[in-house]
Amino acid sequence: MDQRKLRLGFVAATTALALALVLPLAPQTLPLPAHPMVWPVVGAAGAFFILAALLSDQRATIPGLAAAALAAAASLILLDDPAVAGSARAGFWMIVIACWLSAALGVINLAGTCRVRGKRQRTIDLLVPLLFGLTVFHLWEVAVRGFGVPPVLLPAPSSAATKFVYSLPILGTDFVQTFVRGVLTGYAIGCGAGLLVAILAHRYAFLGRGLLPLGNFFSALPLVGVAPIMVMWFGFDWPSKAAVVVLVTFFPMLVNAIAGLNAAGHIERDLMRSYGATHSQALTKLYLPAALPFIFNALKINATLALIGAIVAEFFGTPTQGIGFRISTEAGRMAIDMVWAEIALAALAGMAFYGFVTLAERATTFWHPSYRT
Repeated sequence: MDQRKLRLGFVAATTALALALVLPLAPQTLPLPAHPMVWPVVGAAGAFFILAALLSDQRATIPGLAAAALAAAASLILLDDPAVAGSARAGFWMIVIACWLSAALGVINLAGTCRVRGKRQRTIDLLVPLLFGLTVFHLWEVAVRGFGVPPVLLPAPSSAATKFVYSLPILGTDFVQTFVRGVLTGYAIGCGAGLLVAILAHRYAFLGRGLLPLGNFFSALPLVGVAPIMVMWFGFDWPSKAAVVVLVTFFPMLVNAIAGLNAAGHIERDLMRSYGATHSQALTKLYLPAALPFIFNALKINATLALIGAIVAEFFGTPTQGIGFRISTEAGRMAIDMVWAEIALAALAGMAFYGFVTLAERATTFWHPSYRT
């Protein structure tokens, strides 16, 4: 990042922190210097802001992030004061602005670090999204608690996290019902069937011409219309959810796999013919390796579609367990913290599943140009 812009940003953060010393934190409360627990934290943050402004290069990343962490801690400590929570004034928001500005500068500076090798680069690649996510959750927390947003509209992340921890047995049961039984079963059947049909369509051209228009048709079917039909066909338990997942994952795999099998170049095809290779040999040595990036692209798309399909299907009939069932029932009871706990569970499961597929792709298609450095 440009040194001049970096220095200006940290100077602005220091100014915001200085304004917090004179502006009111809340109606009829003592100024910031009168808070013995907060004042030393804010003073340390200001010292780090000044140091980062003086450095104004890559070395400013560490003091800048340290200052952001201290300012975030100060804002959370102040929110424990009933006079501040729900009625925060300009002084409090100056601390939040200083925290946000310093965190943004630190993350931008860290992301702009010249590429290095080995573990250091992997550490940077992990830190950037982690710090960005922590900043977003902090802003969410202080905005909800500082403005006094009713929990029924939007609970604070700390409230949802507390509910998540205390509801682990229920969340575990819902995870098994929705993800392990519904998503994984339907995902395996849908993606496997789509790949097998794509291989047949590649071998027999008339299948490809006939199936691709059908694929576009079925891909346009709304889940809210398909899910009740699957419940009537397969019952209220997880098989109906797996059937919905099969439907939503089959055609993305079919379309991508056919495109991948057709991606092999004419020179490679002529070479296989000159070797006298059979169709099965050409399939395993040429067509499938060429199609792997397309197949993994479909697997990654389906990793998110499968979870969405299973959760939506549970809205239309399910036993007394499952992520979709819990979201529907708890929302009706206005237990929004539990709804967000289930949403967090679904997000974590989806991220882990997508990450697993991405790791498998990296291990399998390491030869692809997109992975060459």
